[in-house]
Amino acid sequence: MTDTKLREPKPGTNLLYLRDEELRQGIELLFFAYRDFTSDPDAILARDGLGRAHHRAIYFINRKPGITIAELLATLRITKQSLGRVLKQLIALGYVEQKSGTRDRRQRHLSLTRRGIDLEHQLTQTQRERVARAFREAGPEAVAGYRKVLIGLINEADRPAVLGQLNRG
Repeated sequence: MTDTKLREPKPGTNLLYLRDEELRQGIELLFFAYRDFTSDPDAILARDGLGRAHHRAIYFINRKPGITIAELLATLRITKQSLGRVLKQLIALGYVEQKSGTRDRRQRHLSLTRRGIDLEHQLTQTQRERVARAFREAGPEAVAGYRKVLIGLINEADRPAVLGQLNRG
């Protein structure tokens, strides 16, 4: 992207047939937005030697206290081994607690400790402020369009589960 100003599609342009350059700009914007969206939480996590996998686990454990390891694996789509390393660190640092299920003792239910809740709020607050500012600047119609685009980027087969999860939150 050499231009500092993005070219808006011409009025009446059929958006189903976007040119390669517009698609590439969209891809680049996603990369840059994600870089900046994660920058503040990355710095906070680095203090404890943690990273983005830890952030995602903390976020989704907070959204569904008592989530099972199997549910978290399905949400994050990472290997059991990777999640095991992440949870081991989070438990050791006192951010997450793990309890056996009451009906099935083999199930492990995860919740954030008070310390974990504080960390999750700190991580999410910076992102909430960034998203709120962008939403205010864009306006309601753009926000609705943004949500449609994000939903469109999710694998079609996964959309009902993702949207169901959003509607529970």
